[in-house]
Amino acid sequence: MLDAFDLPNLTSLPRSSALAFDQATPPARRLLQMVDELDYGIVLLNDEGLVCQANRAARRELDAQHPLLLIGNELRARHPHDLLSLRDALTGAAQRGLRRLLCLGSDELRVTLAVVPLAALPGEAGRCVMLVLGKRQVCEELTVEWFARAHGLTLAETAVVKGLCADLTPHEIALRQGVGLATIRTQIGSVRAKTRSPSIRALVRQVAMLPPLVSALQGLAPLPAPRPLRPALDRPQREQRTALAA
Repeated sequence: MLDAFDLPNLTSLPRSSALAFDQATPPARRLLQMVDELDYGIVLLNDEGLVCQANRAARRELDAQHPLLLIGNELRARHPHDLLSLRDALTGAAQRGLRRLLCLGSDELRVTLAVVPLAALPGEAGRCVMLVLGKRQVCEELTVEWFARAHGLTLAETAVVKGLCADLTPHEIALRQGVGLATIRTQIGSVRAKTRSPSIRALVRQVAMLPPLVSALQGLAPLPAPRPLRPALDRPQREQRTALAA
């Protein structure tokens, strides 16, 4: 079992997952790997209310559109009307151990997050607080693609599933794909048959309940540029080169 003291003192580290990973023990490294592979953003605030760790999904989610704003190691609300709600939720978790769901943002970009207090460890003045960021869409595109591959869906059928998961009607999907409504209905029927879904609602629910997948390409170093290929030699050229070499 992983001991909490196996983890590095993240509060004393710069905001660098690589450094935290290098200083962790092997069991703790596995734990950090697991957290980074979760496609739910997780942010850890220390007992001073400062961000001491955020997994890969959280760093991706906290973009220019997210209601939460990360400046240095301070987490702030982007919109003034969320300031009091965020402060009360974090204070309640840190001081009174209260869990709650918090809704932030505007109607167009509204996000729900879970505020979870963590028990203080020896040497800590107070509780840490974990934030679990909610999804901004029902089904992640990568999850849909793996779902489609697992059920043998065609590219056109995969596009239909993505449209249904984005809450589009069959008519809207037909307009987007540039095909007739009858074609989309036929493809929906085929998808339902392949996935054994009794209805469109059941199909979307099936995809929404899948574990979200993180792309294997995220966080990897770019591949080196391929070497240019030498032009193939025809037979006379090969014979001439062989003769010169001899």
